[in-house]
Amino acid sequence: MSVYVVGDIHGHLEELTALLNEINFDHRIDKLVSVGDLVNRGPMSLETIRFCKNLGKSFDLVLGNHDLHLLALVHSAGKRTNINSLETLLCAPDLDEIVGWMTEKSLMLNAEAYSIVHAGIAPTWSIEKAFSLSLEVQSELQSENAGKFFKNMYGNTPDLWNDELEGVIRLRVITNYLTRMRLCSEIGELDFKDNNPKSSSTKYAPWFKHRKSYKKEKIIFGHWATLDGKFCTPNIHALDTGCAWGRKLRIMDIDNEILIEYKSNN
Repeated sequence: MSVYVVGDIHGHLEELTALLNEINFDHRIDKLVSVGDLVNRGPMSLETIRFCKNLGKSFDLVLGNHDLHLLALVHSAGKRTNINSLETLLCAPDLDEIVGWMTEKSLMLNAEAYSIVHAGIAPTWSIEKAFSLSLEVQSELQSENAGKFFKNMYGNTPDLWNDELEGVIRLRVITNYLTRMRLCSEIGELDFKDNNPKSSSTKYAPWFKHRKSYKKEKIIFGHWATLDGKFCTPNIHALDTGCAWGRKLRIMDIDNEILIEYKSNN
């Protein structure tokens, strides 16, 4: 049995299936975990979700910001702009079943010795705290208050974690760290204006640069296509290599940390 983690797919089912064929993925014995953003931007969001869902117990997912946006649209929250790639999905006869399946997913999960998250983990959070906070959001997604959560999910403020935060504001900040973060300050103040990993800012840097405990923890994340999967710090692995923008789709075998990539010729 092998466990593979795949980067942001964004509805590119052709690239995903080609990559799985290349590694001889066998759903009867192997497992595939996605770092999130299954949908949007690519041409086959509906087919991608159906394919992954049909893998059953051999597939798992952490929700990304684009996945959450889809769920928000279902709850009549969020702007319906630039969602052409989601229209077929939103009109699908099995949409309710798909939404129920996605709602069961978390914003963070563990696979063997690795913590998997879409965007990152705040520098002031331990792995244990991040996982606990992710469960707060998951619980809300599965409750009758999900609609209220999605209507209040969008926004860049507050931009700094505080243990005293409550209600929808608390859930928004947790969601922003786990699904949208790229640059932040040493104390975790978020910068949503810049996505350049080589930013010249003296205050903000890639979130993983601030994690003091990286030698003791293993983290896999996606979300940041401009990183192009480049080396972060020891034990922290970036898997978004820009498939959504016509570049490669990356997968990692976590048994040996071997990276395999595929790029369509189209």
